[in-house]
Amino acid sequence: MIAGRPWMRAANFAQVADPAVALRPDQTALIEGEVTLSYGELDRRARRFGGALEARGVGRGDVVALATGNDWRFVEALLGTLRRGAVALPVNVRLGRDALAYVLAHSESKLVIATDQYARRVSGLNLILVGPEYDAALDQVDESAVADVERVEPDELALLMYTSGSTGRPKGVMLSHSNAWWQARSSARAMLHDEHDRGLAMGPLYHANALWLILYPMLHAGGSVVILPDFDAGAALAAIDAHRVTFTSGTPSMYTLLLSHPELDRRDLHTIELLECGSAPVPEQLLRRIVEQFGCDPVETYGLTEGGANVLAPRWGVKKLGSTGLPVPDVELRIVDPECEKRDCGSGEVGELWTRSPANALGYLHDPGATAERFLGDGWLRTGDLVRRDEQGYCFFCGRVDEMISVGGENVYPKEVETILLSHAAVRDAGVVAAAHPVKGQAPVAFVVLEPGEHATEDELRRHALDNGAAYAHPRRVFFVDALPLSATNKLDRGELERRAAKLLPDGLRAGREPTALGVNPESGPTTAAR
Repeated sequence: MIAGRPWMRAANFAQVADPAVALRPDQTALIEGEVTLSYGELDRRARRFGGALEARGVGRGDVVALATGNDWRFVEALLGTLRRGAVALPVNVRLGRDALAYVLAHSESKLVIATDQYARRVSGLNLILVGPEYDAALDQVDESAVADVERVEPDELALLMYTSGSTGRPKGVMLSHSNAWWQARSSARAMLHDEHDRGLAMGPLYHANALWLILYPMLHAGGSVVILPDFDAGAALAAIDAHRVTFTSGTPSMYTLLLSHPELDRRDLHTIELLECGSAPVPEQLLRRIVEQFGCDPVETYGLTEGGANVLAPRWGVKKLGSTGLPVPDVELRIVDPECEKRDCGSGEVGELWTRSPANALGYLHDPGATAERFLGDGWLRTGDLVRRDEQGYCFFCGRVDEMISVGGENVYPKEVETILLSHAAVRDAGVVAAAHPVKGQAPVAFVVLEPGEHATEDELRRHALDNGAAYAHPRRVFFVDALPLSATNKLDRGELERRAAKLLPDGLRAGREPTALGVNPESGPTTAAR
């Protein structure tokens, strides 16, 4: 216990940075552009923000929406909101106007904090505009008169995180103070962070990747966070060089852009000790390129909003290329047979991952049906993700249950096909989705980005897939594109690829299209030989 602060027992997650505030108040907490904020300054500004909320009538249980994008004031607003016992809602600022209006209405947000570029999209609501109005609201608060941190119950709602809504309306994931505490401690412990670390938040802070793998563990460990307003590969490389960044976390698409940027070899990147890669399947070829370029072992992480950002892949242990690693401490796993939920899969079998840990969310806001479907009564969470586990317990991500392609009864996982395509020297990036097939029901088609100056034909890549994988899994068509579409969180947008495939193949695939030069009949079934 420090200076009368029982921070190790505190329920309110607003106190996550209290150890650093007490022990190292002058330590740098946040850096964005020309702004540098110490832990002492962050604490004082968060206190004043909580006082500003009190003046606005915001109290315990009220929802405050943070529509700031990546901005240093996002952090103080989040902590200040929690100080009041209110609920923080990090807003996906890339949502369309209708989806954004839905999220704010569905969450019953009482107040919105927005930067100028997003304010027009939330007009008509109770709003504090980041800028002079925001500064004035804080300046009017007498810090000495601000109430102490609101005492809350550990399972009281702290955060609302809305899913991307790829299968319908976005769902509000309810996260408690204890969820957030465990996540911060677990991330810091699993990745061996301390006060000397400096993380680069190059992805959106409204998303679990940057929020839970960069911001939370740094606040808990007393390290520093460098914030980029938006992801830009050149700016990220420059920030690593200028601020001596020790680690970052990103999606495969972000690392692909970093590794292909002309500034890569002109920047000093030797301070990087850890690179976390997750939020989407990570091709083995990309992991090899990261090792070669940065000279450190990347950690392929696995997590989800509903169950914590670090379910798998602690920093320690043997590194197996392509594996998301072992469960972090206090996380239980089941890999369940999709055909029989009472049976757990054996080594090498692909099944749905179920997880049980202190990070599991409370459920979905105003949606008891979806909550009951995903959050089971005995504490298990059905993730909807497919994995396999080897004899030593290491897990390998195979894809989403709803992305699996059934080719005449044989299961094909897009990641496995993409990995084969990426092993071709001419291929920089690849995305695989399903298209209708008159014989098999479904079959894979691929969208491919070639390396600059390289050349490959469609038949060459299909031949490559046949030579290196199961014949039934090869892509029946390969389309060449300049870049793959990305979602707001920098993941591959498979929905957009599916729409493109439907436009390019309005009548679906045609049976028997394969050229005889391939030398096999891939439609003859799974027994077709492939080297």
